[in-house]
Amino acid sequence: MRQSAFARRFRDVALRAASARYSEILRPSPAPVVMPSFVRFFAFLLLGFGTAHFAPAQGQPPPPARVATVASVPAPVTPQITFNSVHVDGPYVAMTFDDGPHVSLTPKLLDLLATHHMKATFFVVGENAAEHPEILQRAVREGHEIGNHSWSHPILGKMSDEAVRSQLRRTDDAISTAIGTRPTLLRPPYGSITARQKHWIHDDFGYKIIIWDVDPLDWKRPGPSVVCERIIKQTRPGSIILAHDIHPATIAAMPATFDQLQARGFKFVTVSELISMATPLPPKLPTPAVARPESSVPSVPNRTAPADLAAPSATPPPDG
Repeated sequence: MRQSAFARRFRDVALRAASARYSEILRPSPAPVVMPSFVRFFAFLLLGFGTAHFAPAQGQPPPPARVATVASVPAPVTPQITFNSVHVDGPYVAMTFDDGPHVSLTPKLLDLLATHHMKATFFVVGENAAEHPEILQRAVREGHEIGNHSWSHPILGKMSDEAVRSQLRRTDDAISTAIGTRPTLLRPPYGSITARQKHWIHDDFGYKIIIWDVDPLDWKRPGPSVVCERIIKQTRPGSIILAHDIHPATIAAMPATFDQLQARGFKFVTVSELISMATPLPPKLPTPAVARPESSVPSVPNRTAPADLAAPSATPPPDG
């Protein structure tokens, strides 16, 4: 029986494939690599040493994992805005006068300051500054400083932001027109100003807020000798002294006040100069605990506030 060409070709291909598979089966496999006995011995020793050296001992906790540390960044230092006094090394104080300039009293005061070779800071009311710019010009020529004390002496703490801004801007412009430079200090009338106002006023005008720590209450007109006595008693290094150059008794009290302060070694500078002399406060030492004897009678807390802790009057005195 004759086979077709296709069948013959299929048979030949099948035979070649079977022959190749058979040859692959009968091919001898390569001899296994045998490690010499001394090599196996040293490999065993190295493996045992590594395991004993690097593995944690039985019952010992694993070494703590390393934790990435981030260097602490110090908090930014907030600049001081408000000053009642300044901590300084030396007998320096700042004499300040509010509510002027007065047409006759402020020139007399300038004469006294010149005689005593003293510098002072004048916190002027805008209305008065606009009326007597020549007095401001003289004060600056003689080395004194001019600060903003509002336009008409209102209670800033009870006013809207826009009203406060108008008070300060008008006075700022009057001072700038008179002396050619803008003030950098603000004393709020009566010392009345809120914490929020301090910050936006500082941001908008660049003012430092200046209060005081020596107040002779000269606006009550107690007499020149009392004004002098109060200032002498309260003044210490770094003090900011409040007075008013619109009261005749205050001007009359200044010669004796200046003489006695200088006799005690005090030196007078402007407020900005005093602030520039500021030194850090020393750290406070911890107060040692005092043992109290035990009492058999339990104490009962007093739930009534003493009279001297009563809330202050809402209306500030006509001061500052």
